[in-house]
Amino acid sequence: MSHVYCPECGFQNPMSANYCARCGSMLVKAEESDITMTYTVDETSSAAETPLPELGLEGPALVVRSGGGRAGEHFLPAGERTLIGRSPDCDIFLDDVTVSRRHAVLVRQGARFIIEDQGSLNGTFVNRRRIDTAELEHGDEVQIGKYRLSFLST
Repeated sequence: MSHVYCPECGFQNPMSANYCARCGSMLVKAEESDITMTYTVDETSSAAETPLPELGLEGPALVVRSGGGRAGEHFLPAGERTLIGRSPDCDIFLDDVTVSRRHAVLVRQGARFIIEDQGSLNGTFVNRRRIDTAELEHGDEVQIGKYRLSFLST
């Protein structure tokens, strides 16, 4: 079954729906998968962010705080480079039109982690500031499209 995500709250709706079941917003259905919607960091979601759960993770992780109905999901960076984007070939797959196909890359340099924007349309934000490259520290908020993620390093 195909799904369409709400442009306002990110809720996953059936493809046959015209309005979001969560917030009632009109759903925009893209004909092509290569379309990327613009999204500004100043827009706020009506849904409250999910507090970080006690995951018991060891080592670095990105935890989804809000966006796309995936709050609480976490990703563990693997290898020296972890590609983040809308393409199914990415290591971290964020399926939403506000995310570029190859949006950002997380680079491990020893014990440090650097996030680099890959020329995305909507940009990559760390602690609500648009960046080209930034070193991540424990607790930093990373925003990619509508997804807000927290970086945990302990």
